[in-house]
Amino acid sequence: MPSLKQLRYLVALDDHRSFRRAAEACHVTQPTLSAQLKELELKLGGGLVERSRHHVIVTPLGRQICERARRALREVDEIAALAQMAQRPLQSTIRIGVVQTLGSYMLPLIVPDLHDSHPALKLYMREGLADYLLRGLGDGALDLLFLPLPVQGAGMATMPLFREPIAVVMPHDHPFAACDAVAPDQLRGETILSLEPGHRLYEQVRRLCDEYGAELSRDYEGTSLDTLRQMVAMGMGLSLMPALYVKSEVAHQDIVVARPFRGTPPARTVGMVWRQGTARQDEFRELASLIRTILKDRAPEIVVLG
Repeated sequence: MPSLKQLRYLVALDDHRSFRRAAEACHVTQPTLSAQLKELELKLGGGLVERSRHHVIVTPLGRQICERARRALREVDEIAALAQMAQRPLQSTIRIGVVQTLGSYMLPLIVPDLHDSHPALKLYMREGLADYLLRGLGDGALDLLFLPLPVQGAGMATMPLFREPIAVVMPHDHPFAACDAVAPDQLRGETILSLEPGHRLYEQVRRLCDEYGAELSRDYEGTSLDTLRQMVAMGMGLSLMPALYVKSEVAHQDIVVARPFRGTPPARTVGMVWRQGTARQDEFRELASLIRTILKDRAPEIVVLG
């Protein structure tokens, strides 16, 4: 029978498509990983990997075994997590995925207090697009996600944390900068810069442009909120940005300014996502409660939910 170690090595190779990178991820030498995979192939009686100087290809049989290995390893990890959580909740490592438009602006608000109250808690963090992170959660590579809600996909549990208003960001010399707030109809005909497709925020901004009669720029799209801010500063258009980014990167400098929407502002709902039935769901609910308490104190710009 294959060992769990061998299955982990095969999954790592499928993830990284490089013996060197897979060995580094598994904290073993490359010859050790290669030897264990050869032994696994002998046990199973079939080739799992095609090897060459320049690339690694997982065979169709290897892909099928990888798919089942991921499920088996996820269940083993759940067993270990269940035993550990029963003894010490929020005292181990949680592998977190977070979208780029949120991670650098929310996490600094909560991490210091979490570390003070739970010094043994470790948060391994990975940023990425929502679809990539959801695949990682489904594969068992990640335990918990912070994402704009809702999310699509079977087998996912969600818990809303807060509603984050969207503000209008403009050059400091734009006529709207003299206003206390911007009415939605003032955006009619204005050029709006947004992130490139694939970001959840892009989809929201696109819908708002359609609703308000604004022109969504398709010639110039940002790869990050910071690049958008620089383009706005150069007078290439306005942008619609979430409140925690504005708090972190706009409010304390003067190349661009932010103004709220008049009336009820558009907003996005941010929440936690985990696999339904995970052994750690009670732990994640406890973490959600802690995060809400911290954000109520540290982020008055948002509306904490629950």
